[in-house]
Amino acid sequence: MLRLTLGPAPKNGYRILCLGAHSDDIEIGCAGTVLRLLSENRVAEVTWVVLSGGADRAREARRGARRVLGKLPGAHIVQREFRDGYFPYDAVPIKDFFEELKGTVNPDLIFTHHGRDAHQDHRLVAEFTHSTFRRHLVLEYEVMKTDGDLGNPQVYVPLEARTVRRKVEILMDCFGSQRSRTWFSEDAFRALMRLRGIEGLAPSGHAEAFYARRIAL
Repeated sequence: MLRLTLGPAPKNGYRILCLGAHSDDIEIGCAGTVLRLLSENRVAEVTWVVLSGGADRAREARRGARRVLGKLPGAHIVQREFRDGYFPYDAVPIKDFFEELKGTVNPDLIFTHHGRDAHQDHRLVAEFTHSTFRRHLVLEYEVMKTDGDLGNPQVYVPLEARTVRRKVEILMDCFGSQRSRTWFSEDAFRALMRLRGIEGLAPSGHAEAFYARRIAL
């Protein structure tokens, strides 16, 4: 299998944009990959956007983001309070926010939701990501749930064992409001990374997987 990289970092380092509808989405979908990028590449800036959440979930979102981003000087955590579960019905202000965001960031790499995710909020975020950032590399991450919407991703990022442990620790430590959900468990997170590691021929046996609509080689 041919292994590709992001290529040489820009002069000041990579700029990354992470988009999530809910407080734990980014951590579930791509925390391992972001941790790997931070440890192996020159990253100048990460803008971490969470679009919904009341007071409790907003605190969880900040804690999770800070655990992933560590002491990165260029870390920017952006939080909004659009109504959870109603994104398609509140689409105009959300679209306005994306247009405002476009004027403040110009990322080299964007992580967002999968466009065919069963959750309506996730799908809208994916749609607005692509309609707003048309000339950017966008990787769509997956979020497991009871809807049975896991698909066939095309891009795999191998993760070392220590990164897998770190990701699971962050999820279990930071998002207490989600622990009652049947799918929110350490073994479930590890199982998905193990499955994607098998598919992606990861040397460590674990990986995160993404969907890509357009990649230029």
